[in-house]
Amino acid sequence: MSGIQKLAALQLAIMQVLWERGEATVAVVRESLAGDRDLAHTTIATMLVKMERKGIVDHRAEGRAYIYRARLQPEQVKTSMVTDLMERLFAGNLTEMMSHLLDENDISREELIRLKALISRKEQEQEVRDA
Repeated sequence: MSGIQKLAALQLAIMQVLWERGEATVAVVRESLAGDRDLAHTTIATMLVKMERKGIVDHRAEGRAYIYRARLQPEQVKTSMVTDLMERLFAGNLTEMMSHLLDENDISREELIRLKALISRKEQEQEVRDA
């Protein structure tokens, strides 16, 4: 389980079910995704097997059913996917990525206040490191 974990849309949807529930059978994952997608039981099962081979999930047997759980935390996936996105679309330039996000999205006053607070906190952390 090394390097960046890039998850396709279905893999990410499955992970969100596992993160939300803690663990789930193929049937439970399929049922949880039913509102968004109409997927066959075998499609979910095959995807979970592939994800297990990659070290993203693992399972335990309970009778004849396999119960899957995520091996990665949401923050690990967010970090790796956002880093990958920044590298591929913005050549690793965080400022360009943030500028794009600010320019292309409607941002509420509350969000701007929170962003300013996050930047201020990062500045303080940098000052402590530099001291």
